[in-house]
Amino acid sequence: MRKVKEHSVSGGPFGVEDSVRAGGGPLLSLLGFLVFPFIWSIPEALVTAELATCFPENGGYVLWISSAFGPFWGFQEGFWKWFSGVMDNALYPVLFLDYLKHSLPIFNRLLVRIPTLLGITFSLTYLNYRGLHIVGFSAVSLAIFSLCPFVVMVILSIPRIRPMRWLVVDFKKVDWRGYFNSMFWNLNYWDKASTLAGEVENPSKTFPKALFGAVVVVVSSYLIPILAGTGALRSGSGEWTDGYFAEVGMLIGGFWLKWWIQAAAAMSNMGLFEAEMSSDAFQLLGMSEMGMLPSIFASRSKHGTPTISILCSATGVIFLSWMSFQEILEFLNFLYAIGMLLEFAAFVVLRIKKPDLDRPYKVPFQTFGATMLCLPPALLLVLVMSLATMRTFFVSGAVIILGFLLYPLLVHAKERKWALFDASKPAMPPNISLEDHSVALQPRVTDEASVSLLSELSSLKTEQEPSQIMEGVLKVD
Repeated sequence: MRKVKEHSVSGGPFGVEDSVRAGGGPLLSLLGFLVFPFIWSIPEALVTAELATCFPENGGYVLWISSAFGPFWGFQEGFWKWFSGVMDNALYPVLFLDYLKHSLPIFNRLLVRIPTLLGITFSLTYLNYRGLHIVGFSAVSLAIFSLCPFVVMVILSIPRIRPMRWLVVDFKKVDWRGYFNSMFWNLNYWDKASTLAGEVENPSKTFPKALFGAVVVVVSSYLIPILAGTGALRSGSGEWTDGYFAEVGMLIGGFWLKWWIQAAAAMSNMGLFEAEMSSDAFQLLGMSEMGMLPSIFASRSKHGTPTISILCSATGVIFLSWMSFQEILEFLNFLYAIGMLLEFAAFVVLRIKKPDLDRPYKVPFQTFGATMLCLPPALLLVLVMSLATMRTFFVSGAVIILGFLLYPLLVHAKERKWALFDASKPAMPPNISLEDHSVALQPRVTDEASVSLLSELSSLKTEQEPSQIMEGVLKVD
């Protein structure tokens, strides 16, 4: 199996400009990037590190939820997070053109914008299809390239910085919905790495180090450029919209720095697109290997990538690309928030129901402390959801209802053999209760946690013949 050590890195501060506009000035934006990591990013990274090392298989949080609450909710979690991931991926081509239109206004025209978005999506999808090793290498290289112009911008801005400008805030102009959505989007998605746990070498050591290091890098890459741009310029908060860092570069360093930032934006969004599509595609692959989706979603190309899963993700991106950055952002945040509430609940429930589960990395708190760790981010999730528009409630509600309908339909299709499912993994049995359920894993079981979960198969009352169950167990390495 092809392995990678990393799949996603910070792509630079592209897209954080809206936090200054929505915050009515730099003060709330700066405070947000100082405080929110402790309320949100660090707890999410800690939970991800513990659970991803417990279940080092493709599928990530789908396995966590299935283990805690059963396969129905595991499927819902996977469907919600995949949908929000596709929405997130649709942002990156849009964000790239938002930067480019500052120099080439022609990209404001739909007749030019739509074909360009389609061309970008098709090209990056093909790169993803060619192999995960390309994504891992390019993501790191592109992150370095994307941060370089901001290092130069920060150095050039130092003589012009006036610290008092950082304290500006106009509460009459604060858009709380936009502010919290911008903060939430820029500081989340740490759990996405778990969907590629099966592709990572030595996840028990790699995940904690990579996640905690990434938190520091990401927050710094957001905070320092905002400090430089808002401290060196007198720009009003209304000018800080998506793509404005290109203008900041021009005002501080000249046109050469503007073009460099725009080139970095292109490279950054390409890397983020690749990382997100890999995560979404391998999530579908993991769900297929668990028996939740037809086996066609687990089929791999000659490059080792899940072809059908990549095509499904790309199709979703194409249908969403016509929307604005802010519209997509609010939709994906709402669905992501619902899924994260379920993940935090699973984290606590597994601590209570399965205290002896092998945890190569364990958050250094007992059950009560672990519960308190999840409380602040859970309240933030509820706040983000409560600020959503009625349109977002309607669209998200439709997605949730669709997920509720898809699960029994897939179970029925599996029973009637309308589609081929992986018969050696008895996921999604219709008669499993909350107290007696199973999580079907991949044939490659790599730790004691996976073995202990797989051993529960012997107590299940499924429709499978004993010989089928024994066959699945014998296939375990």
